[in-house]
Amino acid sequence: MSHIQQTTDLPSTMRALALLEPNDAIALSELSVPVPSPEGNELLVKVEYVGLNHGDANFAKQGFCKWHYPHILGHDAVGVVVQANKGVFPGVGARVVWHASLGDQGVLSEYTTVPNYAVSVVPDNVSPADAATLPCSGMTALIALDKLQLSEGDSLFIDAGAGGVGQFAIQFAKQRGATVFTTASKHNHKLLKQLGADVVFDYKDPKLEDKIRRELGPQGFDAVLDCIGGDTTIRNVELMRFCGRIACLNELPKFEQELMFRRAPNIGIVSLGGAWLANSLCAQQKLSFMGNLLLDNAARGEIKLPQIHAVDFTAEAVSAALNKQLAGGFTGKQVVQVSG
Repeated sequence: MSHIQQTTDLPSTMRALALLEPNDAIALSELSVPVPSPEGNELLVKVEYVGLNHGDANFAKQGFCKWHYPHILGHDAVGVVVQANKGVFPGVGARVVWHASLGDQGVLSEYTTVPNYAVSVVPDNVSPADAATLPCSGMTALIALDKLQLSEGDSLFIDAGAGGVGQFAIQFAKQRGATVFTTASKHNHKLLKQLGADVVFDYKDPKLEDKIRRELGPQGFDAVLDCIGGDTTIRNVELMRFCGRIACLNELPKFEQELMFRRAPNIGIVSLGGAWLANSLCAQQKLSFMGNLLLDNAARGEIKLPQIHAVDFTAEAVSAALNKQLAGGFTGKQVVQVSG
């Protein structure tokens, strides 16, 4: 007697978009590969939408130490469960969203497997395309804000507020009672004000630091969400109060010893992929909890989601979209429609 529950007969092979090797052009190939089989508490999911991220493009150029090639790209997926072992929740027919393991094959394929404890069930009033905008950016924002330990009335500076992480961070920081300062291109200032930012600066302004200090006063920021890295991180530490808190999404620069003594910053590193790379079941379950929080806020209309830019499920279209991620200059979320 079979303990596998599934929809109708499934195909033996599927389309997938893969990287044959890391390359600067982010050239991808369309492959026909076997449909994977779920084991234990894994779910087999028919992928509907995949959200693209800046990290996807970076890794496509540079590769990753745990990847085997050809490597299927993509980490943020939404789809419908089509096969699961008996008693595994959520069951066949449930629509789920998740952020996939950085170390394993990605989700730009017609089917994929995922452990059941890492997914979140998508409510009926949240569209699957909208759900695909949530995992990487939304979860990264939540982890960063937790590391910053925001309290009511804290001043928070968010670099690059118009990016995916920035947009979610602004909204959740306001829920926690922070006063939010951020930077963006002038054409995005109105959007960020609508999301709740109290003060928005033009990131191209040559007098940016002077204007920040004039607006904030001499005390410095209580907390900083550093989305860019490099020299910008050093500048952001300068703008913090003594013993302030900073959450960094990228590699740390080399800090001068004098700056470290003078500011004594509490530095937190945000690593969403670490939940998988550390093989931490607790951290992977937390991804599901964060997904539930994001979906609940979206379902109740308490957060605004990024504008969707649709991308075709072809090697050429996804390659162009990933190059666009690195070039910047657009606001919103690129989402690939795989099926549905």
